[in-house]
Amino acid sequence: MAKAYSIVCLVIFFLYVAGAANSAAASYENPAATSNFVKTSCGSTAYPRLCIRTLSTYSSEIQNSPHQLALTALSVSLDSSKSAKDFVSKLRKFRGLKKMEYEAIADCFDQMGDSVDRLGDSVKELKSVAKFKGQDFLWHMSNVQTWVSAALTEDNTCLDGFAGKSLDGKIKASIRARVVNVAQLTSNALALCNQFASKN
Repeated sequence: MAKAYSIVCLVIFFLYVAGAANSAAASYENPAATSNFVKTSCGSTAYPRLCIRTLSTYSSEIQNSPHQLALTALSVSLDSSKSAKDFVSKLRKFRGLKKMEYEAIADCFDQMGDSVDRLGDSVKELKSVAKFKGQDFLWHMSNVQTWVSAALTEDNTCLDGFAGKSLDGKIKASIRARVVNVAQLTSNALALCNQFASKN
């Protein structure tokens, strides 16, 4: 009985592995070409290695579409910004914070909140922009570019709030690591949005 049960489990396992492999294979159409498209496009960004690392996993969705590439980059930046905002929010509740630390954290939380809002607006606008042509397209893309630029400014303003040695320490280092990553992702997303706009 136990032997029969083991055989059934093995059969189910191999069927699962085979199905997963087939699904993965079906989801990629010419993965080399789409991966090269991402790599080539990322060459125009300020942080190409980060760009390739964060976007290559979405190659099957992006295919060779500049629009989908820019949209994916914005979505990745938005998710990272939300995560950083949540992290900063938790730090506000730490006990024993110095007054300057608390104030810098509180300001950063507000700025990251604004960054999330601007990126969220940008994602929504970019999703709909493909249906517009000519001056209408340029106007909507201008909105996206303005909002992404504003989000990047908010990220940098948060970092400026921790300038100076008086705030040095683990809290500053942990916030800086996360917000710098968000700022770099946002910078890359803006470059890819500009690239998309220039091709239309």
